[in-house]
Amino acid sequence: MNSALAPAIQWRRSSRAKRISLRIEPVEGAVIITLPPRVSKASGLAFLHASAGWVERNLNKLPQHEPFANGGTIMLEGETLTIRHAPEARRGVWRENDVLHVSGEEVFLPRRVLEFLRREATARLNAHVRHWAEIMSAKPSQIVLREVRSRWGSCTRAGRIMLSWRLVMTPPAVRDYIIIHELAHLSHFNHGPLFWKLVENHCPERREAERWLRQNGAALLRVG
Repeated sequence: MNSALAPAIQWRRSSRAKRISLRIEPVEGAVIITLPPRVSKASGLAFLHASAGWVERNLNKLPQHEPFANGGTIMLEGETLTIRHAPEARRGVWRENDVLHVSGEEVFLPRRVLEFLRREATARLNAHVRHWAEIMSAKPSQIVLREVRSRWGSCTRAGRIMLSWRLVMTPPAVRDYIIIHELAHLSHFNHGPLFWKLVENHCPERREAERWLRQNGAALLRVG
């Protein structure tokens, strides 16, 4: 691997890993090397160099970063909105049909769009978790929205549900699948047959949602 072009490397060590594995972190384009307990970093580097072709191909597949900018677009629950700078307005950020207007100086536009999306995420995702929790008779102890780099959601044994705030950008069926998936872990803390049966009872579009995330998830993580 050409050191001048080499990506950043992040090391992980896992007691459950049986072999060395590589993964591309989609936001910064770093290569994550996961090592089993007794495997050395030297072995990890050797595996990385042997996998240089795989690394290059997958880095080239990453979507371009898309900043929040005047004339750009964002998604909100699967709908595409065009960002329009409104420098003379005094209304903050507001939506009209398929346009998101942003007032104030243009230098503050990216931050204001981000704040708008995170406010929408807080209101909408919390409401949808409560909706599905009632349907599924689930009782999460806490709902936390975070910026994530890989997992769209997680659940702890204590009932804490974590979701990526960026789910607010996905189509409703995709958002609901992730919420249902995590709430199902409150009944089955595994990925066994009973877990998947519960998920699919409430989300028959599970595989379509997973396909959408495989095709579009990296792009959402690189927006803003």
